[in-house]
Amino acid sequence: MKTIGIIGGLSPESTIKYYQWLNDGVQKILGGHHNAKILLSSVDFGVFVDLKNKGDWDTQGKLLAQEAAALERAGADFIILATNTMHKMADQIATAISIPFVHIADATADNILQQKIDKIGLLGTKYTMEQDFYKGCLKAKGIDTVVPDEAGREKVSAIIYDELCHGIVNETSREVYRNVIQSLIKDGAEGIILGCTEITMLVDQEDSTVPLFDTTRIHVDAALKYVFQ
Repeated sequence: MKTIGIIGGLSPESTIKYYQWLNDGVQKILGGHHNAKILLSSVDFGVFVDLKNKGDWDTQGKLLAQEAAALERAGADFIILATNTMHKMADQIATAISIPFVHIADATADNILQQKIDKIGLLGTKYTMEQDFYKGCLKAKGIDTVVPDEAGREKVSAIIYDELCHGIVNETSREVYRNVIQSLIKDGAEGIILGCTEITMLVDQEDSTVPLFDTTRIHVDAALKYVFQ
């Protein structure tokens, strides 16, 4: 069984899901008292939020690359980054290590293609929805992306940072997400990416008439495949 290196804390709420689901997955496969072998580097989310607000992505990339390299030195066999937005610096991370980096958008795209969907709605932070680093990964695999209008993007992103990252789940916010999902479906989305690892706390398949792609669960499943390769 391989050792998983997790860069977490971005935010801690979703990192908890990763830790729980990875251990649950290994236990389900091996039974008994088995669980995943995990090395976790939990960074200070506040530092990264401040850097994002300043537009300083390069420093964020350097910090994450250092964490990945440290996890490799500590014995990790591969690395996962427990967040969608910070995959903007995926190349910086991958070049800092000699072990595999399991990319959340690649795993998500593969799941979408398995369901023969080529037009997808994307929810996430404003950075994920508005910039090309995530949509570009999908486009490279032949998947077109639609995102909410500006007002919708602001609401979706604010709920993530102001509520979900603090462990707050509000029914009114769930309704906001349901309405945004319906607007994306009207724009032609055949499925919806929950493109922030915290969104799984708020909505599930019952909130949508088209398939939802929970990136947290998808990323965990992709990591479990690596564990037993």
